[in-house]
Amino acid sequence: MNIGEIMRLAPVIPVLVVEDAPKARGIAEALVGAGLRTLEVTLRTPAALDAIREMKKVEGAVVGAGTVLNERDLQRAIDAGSEFIVSPGLTEPLGRAAIESGVPFLPGIATPGDLMRGLDLGLSHFKFFPAATSGGIEALKALTGPFAEARFCPTGGVTPQSAADWLAIPAVLCVGGSWLNLKNEDYEGLGQAARAAAATARA
Repeated sequence: MNIGEIMRLAPVIPVLVVEDAPKARGIAEALVGAGLRTLEVTLRTPAALDAIREMKKVEGAVVGAGTVLNERDLQRAIDAGSEFIVSPGLTEPLGRAAIESGVPFLPGIATPGDLMRGLDLGLSHFKFFPAATSGGIEALKALTGPFAEARFCPTGGVTPQSAADWLAIPAVLCVGGSWLNLKNEDYEGLGQAARAAAATARA
């Protein structure tokens, strides 16, 4: 799958901070069972790479790495089996390395200059980040005018209440669900939150 196909698998991509790798499979089962197949595991914890390996064991899960900051992170994520890569920003070294690797890549952008650099590299799908503090919905709508070919996944400050508003923008294929993380071992509650997120986003 290319990055556009991955983004279209579900309206919400859970953005996951996993502290304990043995819990990762249960997290993935709860989310995939609720209809959210695309899972982004952020490289913010020592458990992240092992969590990716565990989540990939869940049938139907498409597991990628987020918070990829440089070429070293990229290689570690690919070696762990990541099926896509998400970065909070875009540098030319990381962009070129990701493109050369062939892995589906979703770099972060916040400004017209960011977008122009991405387009110059041949990219067309971007994470709008941090969405809420980079001008919100109106800012992204403004960007879609001069950059009509670009497609987006707003992340950062998107909530269950605002997800549908973001998804109403034609250029938005999905949103990042940072609120969908396991709390107090409550896998059932996580599944319920995921189902609600998917239903709200589709409304």
